[in-house]
Amino acid sequence: MVASEADAKARILGRIRRGLRRGPLPESVAAGLVERLRAHPRNLIPARSRLPRADQVALWRANIEREHATVADALDRAEIPRLVAAYLAQANLPPAIRIAPDPDLASLPWAERPMLAIGFGRAEAEDAVSVTPCFAAVAETGTMVFPSGPDHPTTLNLMPGTQIVVLRQSRIVGTYEDAWDLLRAERAAPWDGPTVVRFMPRTVMLVTGPSRSADIEQTIELGAHGPRRVHVILLRDELLETEPG
Repeated sequence: MVASEADAKARILGRIRRGLRRGPLPESVAAGLVERLRAHPRNLIPARSRLPRADQVALWRANIEREHATVADALDRAEIPRLVAAYLAQANLPPAIRIAPDPDLASLPWAERPMLAIGFGRAEAEDAVSVTPCFAAVAETGTMVFPSGPDHPTTLNLMPGTQIVVLRQSRIVGTYEDAWDLLRAERAAPWDGPTVVRFMPRTVMLVTGPSRSADIEQTIELGAHGPRRVHVILLRDELLETEPG
């Protein structure tokens, strides 16, 4: 952490302490909090997620489809642009997409779909469809995990009415604990300060199907706070034991 960031953090925490009329934490309390950040103890793991690998994938799919998302399978990453175009046509959506500036997505053969109008970067008000990667998905609930970063602006998860998600099957995990372990191992940035902990991305969104609300007369309304359609392209990048070799 650079000095200016450390100074800004100290000023903010100082204002919070003054507002709470509390001084710095006692050393014993602070040490316990730092240890909690380091250790990440696991909670009770439900039996529904302790399954063979093929059953975990099937459970994730059943859960997210139950929450009004749709799923299409890709046996090869080169199929993804075709599947995106096919979904747009099926849903009667305009052939225009805003793609996350993710290197893996950018390297797909989009040029083979010349009818698609393609843009990369954060979502703008006029964007109707986004295409984003998915960091991981949780079988026990069907939830998808989207950490923010330069390669995945959070606006792509919120502004377009339709979100198309590219998920590698190998990134489906059993539990939330497994997903957080992946995030800490692959995305958390170390701070080499007096207490060595790792800081997560600024935003981590957990998404289970389209946005919805029942605030008005207990009637489900899709698209209340984000996309009203979520379509997942599942890249089958691993061979499951139940599948022929």
